[in-house]
Amino acid sequence: MTLVLDNVSKKVGAETHIRDVSLTLTRGSLNVLLGATLAGKTSLMRLMAGLDAPTTGHVLVDGQDVTGWPVQRRSVAMVYQQFINYPSLTVYENIASPLRVAGLRSDEIAARVKDAARLLKLEPYLDRKPLNLSGGQQQRTAIARALVKRADLVLLDEPLANLDYKLREELREELPRVFAASGAIFVYATTEPSEALLLGGNTATLFEGRVTQFGPTPQVYRRPQDLVTARVFSDPPLNTLTAQKSGGTVTLGTGGQVPARGVFADVPDGSYTVGFRAHHLGLEASGAPDAIHLPATVSVAEITGSESYVHLDVGDRRFVALVPGVKRLEPGAVVTAWLDPRHLFLFDETGRLAAADLARAA
Repeated sequence: MTLVLDNVSKKVGAETHIRDVSLTLTRGSLNVLLGATLAGKTSLMRLMAGLDAPTTGHVLVDGQDVTGWPVQRRSVAMVYQQFINYPSLTVYENIASPLRVAGLRSDEIAARVKDAARLLKLEPYLDRKPLNLSGGQQQRTAIARALVKRADLVLLDEPLANLDYKLREELREELPRVFAASGAIFVYATTEPSEALLLGGNTATLFEGRVTQFGPTPQVYRRPQDLVTARVFSDPPLNTLTAQKSGGTVTLGTGGQVPARGVFADVPDGSYTVGFRAHHLGLEASGAPDAIHLPATVSVAEITGSESYVHLDVGDRRFVALVPGVKRLEPGAVVTAWLDPRHLFLFDETGRLAAADLARAA
């Protein structure tokens, strides 16, 4: 199966929820929709499923225009953020329920339920009811019920968002294996860049109803084609500052000048926005010969265990540094932050990527 969204848009009243989206998703692929809340992820999934019809554009399955076809005519399954199971039914009957509705023979139902339970590691719990399961087991049951239909398109709308950290990590590790074994087209919506990176596959970054970039997940992360995409794919938020290149010198918006080396070397003179992720801003002197030092004042330090988020005021800009270890820094402390110029994204005045060191930008 191949699913094609051909320049689809969706308006609700005067509001545009999806704007001119074109995507091609192929059989056996995992496709992550990454964007903030209200970026358009769920709206796009509803168009894929046939729950909504696009205002303009077309939806094609294997070359056939299915625009306007209801969900009942499509081979699709969906898992929501709020896992939904029938409380009066056992895990087995929950998983089997769509097959019974479809009228399959009991032996076929048993075989499919067994396969899905094996994939989702639910075999010990088939006789239990949902209230006797952990949150992770309940969500696995909901996913198994979607998989057992053997739909060509499986949509997962932030399926792990309501689980605690340990359960999320457990399922994040399992899901790529489950996806690979299925052969369906999977579409997985998330607000978390780290989740997109862990899942792999392809990622479409969404902002205000637009797909800003689509491609293999590591490629989109390492080489965002514009500033919007870089911001969508950064958590903590992307640090940015302005820079003006003139000849062999770059004047930073935070004050001071640096040699036009690294990403600055091969771009023409002009104004740029420099972007860098939190883990590329350090508080220890960098070994890079062209390292940029930034005098800063600590705003707050958040200790997360093995790492610390240090919020820094540099001139009139607020940056976040993600540094290893426990950093007990008092607000108001004066420090020097270090930035390796090889770890920068450079965006031109239109917001398009002008330069990045692919070997080091991750």
